[in-house]
Amino acid sequence: MATLRNLKIKTSTCKRIVKELHSYEKEVEREAAKTTEMKEKGSDPYDLKQQENVLAESRMMIPDCHKRLEAAIADLKATLVELEESDHKDGPEIEDARSTLAEVTQLFQATE
Repeated sequence: MATLRNLKIKTSTCKRIVKELHSYEKEVEREAAKTTEMKEKGSDPYDLKQQENVLAESRMMIPDCHKRLEAAIADLKATLVELEESDHKDGPEIEDARSTLAEVTQLFQATE
């Protein structure tokens, strides 16, 4: 049984994962710039290898965030549909969930 409380939790989960995704994307940019700078300066090979590992690890987190976000969105959609079927058609929680779904859908379309 879906409740408004569950809907709020799932909406917040989607928002948090979107923030994480943006954070990892910024981190990849920052670490890539640092790696390039280290290569240009001719840094110690060990330090360069460690930096490349950091960059690779950051890059691996982006697909993981995408998978978690897809799962969270599916969960949110299911909860929203269940609530709408049980006569909860409006309210601040429902509107917030709808707007979050719209934002995330737009984000996915922008990345494809």
